[in-house]
Amino acid sequence: MENVVTHEDWKVCFSELAPGLVLFARQFVRTSADAEDIVQDAFVRFWRKEHSIENRGLLYATVRSVALDLLRRDARRARREANAALEVEQSTLPQFDFDDGSQRELAAAIDLLPVEQREVLVMKIWNELTFAEIAGALEISQNTAASRYRYALAALKKNFVAHE
Repeated sequence: MENVVTHEDWKVCFSELAPGLVLFARQFVRTSADAEDIVQDAFVRFWRKEHSIENRGLLYATVRSVALDLLRRDARRARREANAALEVEQSTLPQFDFDDGSQRELAAAIDLLPVEQREVLVMKIWNELTFAEIAGALEISQNTAASRYRYALAALKKNFVAHE
C-alpha cells in the first residue's frame, strides 16, 4: 500500500513547521513579512514537487533556496533601478560647448537650480516638449510644469544676470 498524504497532513505539517521555518527564513531577510512569504513559497514548491513531508532537511533547503532567490532578485532590481536613475540623470543634463565664459556661467547657474525646475527647463528648452508632454512625463499637472519653468527662468535670470 502506498503512502498517501492528504491535504490535512500537509496542513498539519505546515502549522507545525511554519514557525521554525519563518525563524530560519528571517535570517536572510529584513522583515517578518518577507520571511513568511518565503516560507509560503517554499512550502508550495515543496508540495508541488510531491516531496515527502517527512523530508524536513529538504524543506529547509527549499526555504534557503527561495530566500537566496529573493535576495538575488532584489539585488538585480536595485542595480537596474540605480542604472536607470543614473541614465536618466545623465540624459537630462544639458551639454554645452564652452566657447566663452558666459556659457560656463549659464551651465553653473543651471546646476544651481532645484532638480524639479532643472528637469522641466531641460525638457522645455533643449528637448522642445510642450507643458502637456512634460506634465505627462513627470506625472504632474500642466500648471505645475509651467510654474516650475517660470521659477527656473526667474532663478536663472537672477543668478545669471548677477554674474554679468
